[in-house]
Amino acid sequence: MTKNGRGQNGRNGGNGNGAALPNNRRRRRNRRRRDRVGSRRFGLALVLIIVLVTIAILVAGVFAGASAALSNCNLTSLTPTPIGQNSFVYAADGSLLGAIPAERNRQPVRLQDISDSVEHATVAIEDRRFYDHGGLDWEGILRAAWINFESGEIKQGGSTITQQLVRNLYIGNERSYSRKIKEACLARKLEDQHGKDWILRTYLNQVYFGNHAYGVEAAAQTYFSKPAAELDLVQSALIAGLPQAPSVYNPFERPSEAVGRRNDVLLAMREAGYITQGQFEQAVQTPLELKAGHLYTRIREPFFFSFVREQLIAKYGANTVRGGGLKVYTTIVPRFQKIAIQAIKDTLNQKNDPASALVSINPKNGAIRAMTAVAPGRKNIQFNLAAQGRRQAGSAFKTFVLTEAVRRGINPDSTNYMSAPFHWQPDPLSEPWDVATYSHSYLGVVNITRATLASDNTVYARLTLDVGPENVVRTARAMGIKTKLEPVASIGLGSNSVSVLEMASAYATLAAGGVHAQPMAIRKVVLPNGKVDIGADWGRPKRKRILSDGVAYTVNRILRQNILGGTGTGANPGFVAGGKTGTTDDHGDAWFAGITTNASTVVWVGYPNAQISMSNVHGITVAGGTFPATIWGLFMRAAFGGNPPGDWPLPTDPVVWQPFQGQYQFVGPPPGEDKKKKDKDKDGPTTTAPPTITLGETTPPPPPPPPTTTAEPLPPPPLPTTTTP
Repeated sequence: MTKNGRGQNGRNGGNGNGAALPNNRRRRRNRRRRDRVGSRRFGLALVLIIVLVTIAILVAGVFAGASAALSNCNLTSLTPTPIGQNSFVYAADGSLLGAIPAERNRQPVRLQDISDSVEHATVAIEDRRFYDHGGLDWEGILRAAWINFESGEIKQGGSTITQQLVRNLYIGNERSYSRKIKEACLARKLEDQHGKDWILRTYLNQVYFGNHAYGVEAAAQTYFSKPAAELDLVQSALIAGLPQAPSVYNPFERPSEAVGRRNDVLLAMREAGYITQGQFEQAVQTPLELKAGHLYTRIREPFFFSFVREQLIAKYGANTVRGGGLKVYTTIVPRFQKIAIQAIKDTLNQKNDPASALVSINPKNGAIRAMTAVAPGRKNIQFNLAAQGRRQAGSAFKTFVLTEAVRRGINPDSTNYMSAPFHWQPDPLSEPWDVATYSHSYLGVVNITRATLASDNTVYARLTLDVGPENVVRTARAMGIKTKLEPVASIGLGSNSVSVLEMASAYATLAAGGVHAQPMAIRKVVLPNGKVDIGADWGRPKRKRILSDGVAYTVNRILRQNILGGTGTGANPGFVAGGKTGTTDDHGDAWFAGITTNASTVVWVGYPNAQISMSNVHGITVAGGTFPATIWGLFMRAAFGGNPPGDWPLPTDPVVWQPFQGQYQFVGPPPGEDKKKKDKDKDGPTTTAPPTITLGETTPPPPPPPPTTTAEPLPPPPLPTTTTP
C-alpha cells in the first residue's frame, strides 16, 4: 500500500478502497466529528461570553463602583508593562556597528516609518472597523464570533486593536470575566485620551511577531532584512498575520501555514477595499521569499563594540543597556578600522602567525579612532586584545623613564651613562639582577639620547635607578597607564604588563604637548525619549596638563630621531613622526608605540593565549622594529598620508636644565680621553687624570644600597576641561 506524509487512508495518494485499517479510519472520522462539535461549542461559548461581558459593561456603566474591575479602570493609576527595546551602537560616520540585544528584539519607529500596506493589512485582519469605533466594536465582535463558529476554528479575533493594546500595555493575558470588563473599560478611556494614529503606532511597536521580534520594525528585519518602511504588500500581509499565533504561522518552520495565513490577510484586505481583485490574485500566487535578518546579531568591530558596551553598563547598569533602547554614537572611524585590519593582514598573512592589536587615539581629545585585533587562523576570539589584554611592554616603556628624567631637568644630550653589562644586587640576600643589551654589544660612555636610539637596556637600567622607579610609576600613571604598576628596578625595561589602549593613551600625552586626554569611545547617547543624555558628559574631553610643553617637545624630538635613525626606522611613514620599539627578553611580545601631532598609535604583536617565543616567524626573530613597526607604518601612511601632519611647535615653556649627578651616572671624560689630553699637554704641568672605566667590563663596582628617592609632585597645574569634541 502506498505511503504518504498523511497516512494510508487514500487522502494523498492512497486508493481509499478495501478494508485496510478500517478502525483507524473510523477513529479519525470520529475525531474530526468531535473536533467540529468542540469548535461549535467553543464558538457558542465565545458568543455567550461576549454577551455576558457586554451586559456587565452596561450594568457597570449604570452602577458605577459596583464592579471591582471597574474600580481599577484608571489609566493614570496604571504603569505600562515594560517590554524593553534593543540598544544600537553607531560609528563616527553614523553607520551601524551593532545592536545590544534586549531579551526581546524591539526597535520602535514612527508611524510614517511603517509601510502603509502594513497598517492596512493589520487593520483589515485585526480590526476592520478600527477607524469607526470608539475602542469597542460590537458589530465586529459578533461578526468574528460567527465566522469562527462557521469555520470551526479561530480566523478572526473578537478584540479591537485598542483592546489588544490595553492587554499588552497594562493588564497582561489573564483570562477572567473581570479582566475582560476592565479591558473594555480601559479601551474606551484609551480612545478618549489618544488618537487613532497613536494607538495604531503603539500597537505595531508592541505586538509580538514571533522569533523574538516585538514590533513591526523588528519583524521586518527578522523576516526580510529590511526596515518596516520598505515592506511590500505580500510581505506586509505575512507579517500582519503573525500576531494571532506566531509559533503556528512561523514562516521559517511552517511555511505552508504561514502562506495560508498570509492569504487570509490578503483576502481581508480585498474585502475591506484596501486592494483590488487583481492585486489579490497576483499576491496570493507570490511564493514565500524570506531573507533572515542579522541586524540584531551581527556586530562590526567586535573588540571596540565590547569596550563600548562595558562602558555603558558601568554607567547605566546591565538591564538598562540591554533593554533601554539607547542610541550610542561612538568615536570609531570605520575607514581607520579597515586600514588597521588590512595593515595587520598584509604583514601577518600566514595561518600560524602571531596575533596583532592596534589602537589609534586622537591626542587632542582622547577619541579612540581605531581599536582592532587580528589573530590569523583563529576565529571567535572573545578576549579584547586591544583593551583587556595586558602584556609586558619591553623597551617601549623606556619613554616614561626618559620623560621623568627630562621632567627633572636632566639634559639627555649632555648626561652620560656607561653602556656595559650591569649587575645589581642591593644586598647579599636579594636576588641579583643582571642586565645586557638586546644584541649583547655595547657603546661605552654614551649620552641618554643616543642610548634611547640604541634602546640600550644597560643605560636605562642605571637611569631608572637614578630617577627612582617610584617616580617612573607616578609619571606613567599620570600620562595614562591605569594598570597597577610595581615600582621595581626593572620597570624602565617594561617588566610590568600593560594594555595597548593604555600605551596609546599615555603616548598621546606626549603627542598633545604634555596634555593628557582620557580615552573617549562614546560621543553621545540618545535616550529612548529622543533626548541626548547631557548629564553623563559623553563626548566632552577630559583634559589635564601633565607635563610642560617643553618636556614633551624634548622627548618627542628624541622619539623622532629614533624613527629617522634608531631602532624605529622600519616604521618611518614619510612624514614627521616619533616612536619607540619594545621587545621582551623571550620574544613573546613585540611593540611599536608612535606619535604624530594628530595621532597616537600603538601596535602589539604576540600570541594571544600564551607568551610563546616568536623566534621564527617568516624566518626572522620578531622584535619591535620588525612586524610591529611595519604594521604601524602601513597604518599611518594609509590613514594620514593624504594630509600629512606637521612638526610639533616650539615650546612656550622650554625645559631649564638642572645640575644632576646620579648614583649610576658616568662622570668624567670618556675612556681614552685622559691619555689624549696627556699627550697634548706633555710639555705642560703634570696633572692627575680621573679614574677611567674599561669598555666591556663584566664586573662592575660593588652594588650600592637600594636607591632612596622621594616621589615628587608633577608640575604644572591642570588645564581647564574643554568641550571640543
